[in-house]
Order: sequence, then structure tokens, then C-alpha cells
Amino acid sequence: MTQTIKKYFDLYLKQLRFSTAEEKEFIRKHLTVKVLNKGDFYLKSREIQTNMGFICEGLVRRFYINNTGKEITTGFTKENEYVTDYPSFIRQIPTKYYLQCLEQTKVVNYPYTAITESYEKFKNSEMQGRYIAENVLTILSDRVESFLFNTAEERYLKFINENPELIQRISLTHLSSFLGIERQSLSRIRSKISKK
Repeated sequence: MTQTIKKYFDLYLKQLRFSTAEEKEFIRKHLTVKVLNKGDFYLKSREIQTNMGFICEGLVRRFYINNTGKEITTGFTKENEYVTDYPSFIRQIPTKYYLQCLEQTKVVNYPYTAITESYEKFKNSEMQGRYIAENVLTILSDRVESFLFNTAEERYLKFINENPELIQRISLTHLSSFLGIERQSLSRIRSKISKK
């Protein structure tokens, strides 16, 4: 095992705060690293996600294609986050989303089959799974609520306050799609804010 791969495995295992040393050793045996280039897809619509991915380096955009053929960005996944369509992953059904790399991305993969085996062998694994599910649910819920209760300007300000490191890494086109506004509207919002 190369030092780089060991470093990525260690990074993944470090965030498993409920796992014992024995559990981590079981998990380590099942991990793999995948390197994807800018533009590559981690997952495409109609595919079944067979690995839970954890980004060590890089950035992934989650989007779907609407009925008019337009790409609608629904999220970004960066370092130290799980890259997944979790609801379809846990049910092992085809996803409706595309997960595309916006830059070279290095992902630690943990197979679904090994995850289910660890749930049977180790009680703490179930707790870790619940923790991941709660994080995903919170992200999805926050996104829905932002459209219900916030203006486009408030959504933009919230995004840049919570993700200052992403502003230089994503295009205005992808950001405006994520915010649910046209690119020209985003430009007006940015101009208005810069004059304050």
C-alpha cells in the first residue's frame, strides 16, 4: 500500500468516531481509492451506487436533467464529505442524479456489501450509518427550507458564509442553478452586495 493511499484510508477512518479498532480494521480491508479527473462522473443517472464515497481531495457537483434538458444543480460535495445519493444507495436502486467531478477528485470507496456486513458484525457500525443518514437528511432539509423561507439573496449569502472556500472553485452558472436563479440575477445580487 502506498503512503498516499494509506493517508486517504486514515483520513476516512479518522472520521468514524463510533468505530472500535477492530471495526476500523474490518473496514480498512474493504476500502479502495478511486481517482477521477475533472469532468468524470462518480455516478450517472440510472446507475446503482455500489460504494459509499468519501472525498479526500476534490469537488463533485450533484445535478439532474429536467424535462427541458436543462441541468439543475442540487449540491456540491467537497473534501471530508460523503459523495452519494443516499436514499437510492441505501435501497440499492438506480439514482436520478449525476455526480460529476468539477476538479480532479480522490475518493475512498466503501462497498455497500461490506457496509451491510459490518452492520451485522458491529453494533457501532449501525450508529455510524445513522450519523451519516442524519447528516444527509439535514443537508436535504436545509436546502428545501432555504427555498421556502429565504430570498435568492439570502440563499447566496448563506452559501458564501458556509462555503467560502467553494466560491473560487465553482462556476457562476453552477452556483446560480444551485440557488434556483438565472445567472443574470446572481450577477445583480453580487453587484448589489459589493456596493454595500
